[in-house]
Amino acid sequence: MITFPVRIPKTSQGMLALQGLILAWLLVGMNCLLAQAQEVGKVRFVPLEDQRRLPVMFRLQEHEFPYRLEPVQTISKRIEIFQLRFPSPVRTPWVPNNTVYAEYFRPRGQGPFPGVIGLHILGGDFDLLRLFCRTLAHQGVCALFVVLPHYGPRHAPGGPRRAVSEDVEQSVRALRQAVLDIRRAAAWLATRPEVDSRRLGVFGISLGGITAALAAEMEPRLDNVLLMLAGGDLARLNWNSPELAPVRKALSRRGWTLQEALERMRTVDPIRYASRLRHRRVLMINARYDRLVPPECTKALWKAAGCPPIQWWDCGHYTAVRFLFVALEECVEFFGQSRLRPSS
Repeated sequence: MITFPVRIPKTSQGMLALQGLILAWLLVGMNCLLAQAQEVGKVRFVPLEDQRRLPVMFRLQEHEFPYRLEPVQTISKRIEIFQLRFPSPVRTPWVPNNTVYAEYFRPRGQGPFPGVIGLHILGGDFDLLRLFCRTLAHQGVCALFVVLPHYGPRHAPGGPRRAVSEDVEQSVRALRQAVLDIRRAAAWLATRPEVDSRRLGVFGISLGGITAALAAEMEPRLDNVLLMLAGGDLARLNWNSPELAPVRKALSRRGWTLQEALERMRTVDPIRYASRLRHRRVLMINARYDRLVPPECTKALWKAAGCPPIQWWDCGHYTAVRFLFVALEECVEFFGQSRLRPSS
């Protein structure tokens, strides 16, 4: 132990100097602790398949990106929580949106554990996703909650407030960015020593489920896919759903016809690429009386994906909250039994 001889001053000026010295020592110590707690590093993204097989807008070539991981205080003795940040591969005019924010929930222990990415609903209810991710971590699954473009800390004053809106072009750009962000997130998750990189997956609810389907179609690391209250045929969903009448009117005011909206949204519609899900492990959970994501849109995606296992709950889109604990149980069971990704 190193000691420093300190002469205790007798004057008030000397006491102030001593207090300043002690404060400086404390600040240095705190900064050292913070530096030890934070993890700063780089991840090398290596695509698992020839990117020429993907649509140009969703391709990511081999590259490296930095990240920062910071611990979050929790009273739990079974899990740890961290905040993760890394740059989006897409640069937009809105600076806050160019950083991806995520929350990482992991069981204590060495693992390796299955890993999963979780995506939130259109309204941006983060607490719902935190509940799912916290529950997964308590049951031995590492869960990474990724904030979609333009939500929460990614929202810029004057910029879009949601990833999907009546602005068709902006919606397409945001969904593309979301997919590329998720591809980087999957690569980050695969590098974690506590995560089994062969047992990764993705889940989402409503918009999060639609985005999860699209991301899984473009990222082969995401082999286990759970889609809740999701569907395909996005343009028809927006045009026909009674719940989206205000959006439909706004599209009409902007001069969009159904056919024009259909053609533009098709580029980010999971139904278009759903054949890429046919060799994945997929479970769909949907509401029989859903008016926001009509059963016809769900069935269209289900058929295009090769008719994977599907559950129909007797509820609507919003009344599905009655099945919250069932949903948590299904999620834990599905990802707790994540299969190994087949070797390419």
